[in-house]
Order: sequence, then structure tokens, then C-alpha cells
Amino acid sequence: MVRIAEGEHPQDIQESKYFTAEGEYRIDGRASPTMLNSLMYKMCYYRFGEVTVDHRQPSGFDRTRDSVIGDKNVKLKHIEEAFTTSNWLVRIYKVKKPSNRVTKPLTKPNKNRRPRKTRKGEKGSVSNTVVIKSGKKLKKEKSTDCDSALIPLL
Repeated sequence: MVRIAEGEHPQDIQESKYFTAEGEYRIDGRASPTMLNSLMYKMCYYRFGEVTVDHRQPSGFDRTRDSVIGDKNVKLKHIEEAFTTSNWLVRIYKVKKPSNRVTKPLTKPNKNRRPRKTRKGEKGSVSNTVVIKSGKKLKKEKSTDCDSALIPLL
């Protein structure tokens, strides 16, 4: 996922920041701070620290990666959990309403404003007139006696 994101947004995401000093991807206590703070990590391991998979393993033990996760108290700020399957294979999140933004009241459109006229052939603009291209109406051809005389040979 990190490699794909770096390919799409190379100025914002550097894969090397997600590696440990040894050059590994880790999710345990030795994971890089960038990995522990990533949205990908938080969405995967939200409430995972509360889960005990096996009585012989501590809470937050990831059986797939055979280690205890690094951050057991993941807090979500901008999203909330909407649904998680019983085996935690599918997790769906919902984006929270932005609490730190002031919403502007909707203004009524100005009726005195006239739409701008566009030049013919100008790209990226929509004109207010409908252009209808006239053409010739196709005439039906009359069937000839020769067409009905053709019978497929058996």
C-alpha cells in the first residue's frame, strides 16, 4: 500500500520513512513512527488492542505477523468504525462530520446576474444555446421483385 501511494504521490509519501532502521516493515514496538501514525495502520489496528485471540497470547497479538502490535490504544479523529466482521477481515469506516470548520450559510442566487456568452468553438465552456444540426431524412428503399424472387437453394 505504501509503495502504491508513493507512486501516486511521490512528493508527499516516501516509502523509506515506513521502514525501521534495519529496512523492514514492522507493526510491533519497533515500528517506525511514520508507520504508527499512518491512517492505514490506524484503520487496521483500531480496537485491536482490546482483542485476545488466544489465551496463551497477550491482547493485541497479530497471528498473521506473529507479533504484538506497537500501538494498542489507537484513537481515530476524522473517521469512525461503521462495521467490522466477526473475524475482522472486513472493516468499514465512516468519515466524521468536520467539527473544526465553520459552515457558511447558503446564499440565494443573484437573479440580476446574466450568464457570460461564449465564443463558438471555445473549449471548456458551456453555451446557453442549443445547436441543432439539420440533416437529410433517409428515404426507405422500395423492395423490388428481384429481392423476393431470390430463394435459398437447398
